[in-house]
Amino acid sequence: MSSTEAAVSTRPQARPARKKKSQVGYALAAIVACAAVGMFLGGLAVPLGLKWLFGIGFGIVLQRSRFCFTASLRDPVLTGSTSLTRAVIIAFIVATIGFTAIQLAPYLAGDPVPGNISPVGIHTAIGAMMFGIGMVIAGGCASGTLMRMGEGFMLQWLVIVFFVAGSVLGAYQYGWWTNAFIAGSPKIFLPNLLGYPLAFFGQLVLLGVLYILALRWEYRKL
Repeated sequence: MSSTEAAVSTRPQARPARKKKSQVGYALAAIVACAAVGMFLGGLAVPLGLKWLFGIGFGIVLQRSRFCFTASLRDPVLTGSTSLTRAVIIAFIVATIGFTAIQLAPYLAGDPVPGNISPVGIHTAIGAMMFGIGMVIAGGCASGTLMRMGEGFMLQWLVIVFFVAGSVLGAYQYGWWTNAFIAGSPKIFLPNLLGYPLAFFGQLVLLGVLYILALRWEYRKL
């Protein structure tokens, strides 16, 4: 036997490709379970059934779009992709237009503006930093965690346990944070400071500039 034949004979044989198991059965079971729960909740109260259907639809959109706030900030640094970053910016643009449509008439009439205008201060920066670090370590934000739980990622099931635990701890300590920081912080509503036209169009322009910068960043990385 030649040396070439010996090398070939001692080379480990490639394993045959493992056949993928069909997921159709699981999908049908999930559809039946979702329909059964929806019918049960709808029997209790129609709004409960509608909320269930909306939640299922929203989850499908999240899973198919891979939408995640953590990825929108992480991907430009790690991979150079800004598709999710631009998706978040578009969501902010749509939300700006929607909230303006709801708030403009009461604002012009001098009535209380619908929605929550929360105080902003050092507690906002501390909370944002803590939550941002937690999102990166956990590998996803709240929506990304729930989405990956449905996909079967066991790490996210562990993450949700501590997510809930942290939320409970935060609710327990909320009174202290309110007295120490939140109560004395100002509530800033840009239309009161700049006027509605400048606040509205200025925010749209700022978001548009961020969108262009994100697009240029991705092209620069290609």
